[in-house]
Amino acid sequence: MLEKQAIASTAANNNLNTAEAAQSIEAYLATKKAFIDFVLNAEDAIATALETFSAQQLSRWAQPTLSGLNRTDLAIDMFLSEGRIEGHSIAELFLQANPEALGQTNLKQWAEQWTRTFNGLFVVRSASPDSYQVMNWLTEKDYSLYVDASQPVEIASRIKPGEIVLARIAPIDESGWLFSGPLTLLGKLGKPKLAVAIGNFKKWFPQHLYGDAPELKEAAWESVARQYEDFLAFFGEPPVTLSGYELNKKFQAYQAQTTERQLAEAGLDSDKSLQELAKDAGISEEEIAEAMDAVGEENLAVKKLIESKQSLKMVMPKASLPDDIRKAESVTVFSHPRWGQAFLTDYSRLMALLATPSPDPETTTEADTRDRLVQKYLEEPRVNAHVWDYLTQTQGSQLEKVLRRVLNRPDFDIQTQLSPVLEKYGKSSTPELPDSASVPLHLHNLFQDALKAVGKSAKQTGNADQKNKSKKSNSKKTKQSGFGR
Repeated sequence: MLEKQAIASTAANNNLNTAEAAQSIEAYLATKKAFIDFVLNAEDAIATALETFSAQQLSRWAQPTLSGLNRTDLAIDMFLSEGRIEGHSIAELFLQANPEALGQTNLKQWAEQWTRTFNGLFVVRSASPDSYQVMNWLTEKDYSLYVDASQPVEIASRIKPGEIVLARIAPIDESGWLFSGPLTLLGKLGKPKLAVAIGNFKKWFPQHLYGDAPELKEAAWESVARQYEDFLAFFGEPPVTLSGYELNKKFQAYQAQTTERQLAEAGLDSDKSLQELAKDAGISEEEIAEAMDAVGEENLAVKKLIESKQSLKMVMPKASLPDDIRKAESVTVFSHPRWGQAFLTDYSRLMALLATPSPDPETTTEADTRDRLVQKYLEEPRVNAHVWDYLTQTQGSQLEKVLRRVLNRPDFDIQTQLSPVLEKYGKSSTPELPDSASVPLHLHNLFQDALKAVGKSAKQTGNADQKNKSKKSNSKKTKQSGFGR
């Protein structure tokens, strides 16, 4: 059994000895218990805030389903560090209600440190009876964790090197951390499954995507703002509406222009081939040949790019929009420096229906279509709060009438009650990093390796299926020949 007092004296950069560490963690856990009791026993604004916060998190964790842990306990643990009431953190309110804690510097410091607790996707580098060394896969940052008895024995016994752990960690001292709240073990994942786990993490905990690396988060946000500026310069003021065919052509030209600008910013001449650029950089033909061998046959596109003597801008693969957008009669594109881009294939239809209400909205086909589209926009993830804000500004009065029917709320006020409705449907009122945001190099490489692994597996499966079909075909031919004699 993992005992609470078994604390690592050898944790990285930890100046406490084992006895002092055990005492510190015991005090920390006691403080946390008092903190949780304070929140759960509250009957005022804290109780209301906890209920609202938990409902939002549980809704977010429903699709895809977050399993393997107690989600209610996780929501409570997150509320301790993320909940706010009238500009005050829950930790501040806890201290105000417990003045005796203010006299103890360590308790005050720990209470204030709750805001540093964060969610991450960790790989266990090493594990001992006293400590874990883990790395947050999302940011490549390492942490030393103390072992304590707050985690169930059946969970703690499985935390071994290579294990991927979805968990929250909380700071105890300058270099030591503890697991905070429930965690789930995902196993030793290959790159494809690890990429899926990272994608799920982004959906479940978008605010913690780079929670311990503000510089990475800032770089990602800057990339979204740059995309908006590029969009504005090429397409003009959003929203922009075009046919899917025309939008795809313009999108390809836009991507080509953006790529050429990025090459120029990197000091690369797009009129030269990759081989010419390599030679200009002092890379020999032998090194180029080695690079092509290292690429391998499964990366034909990259191999073709290296081998080609054409200019970069001639051989760069063309981007293309998804089929449903390309083939749509009308596509409206929203772009925003924080919300990113949204491609909507039925926006023009909805706007037309809102602009020309039917004489008898309860029975006409147009009213039914309008109601269905509004319901779809509530449920569709790509229709974010920014799109709804634009709809409210341009067609607020008519949209309010439709929402009253769709929501079955005759007194619904779009100006004061829309935001809670959107939250209920999983649409945050604050921007979250869109999928188009740039990712750190280590995650980019992981996703590329995952795609290659999936492609290679699919190819092998396809070859095996083809061989089986060939065997069956040959078997049938042999039998036919034999019976024909």
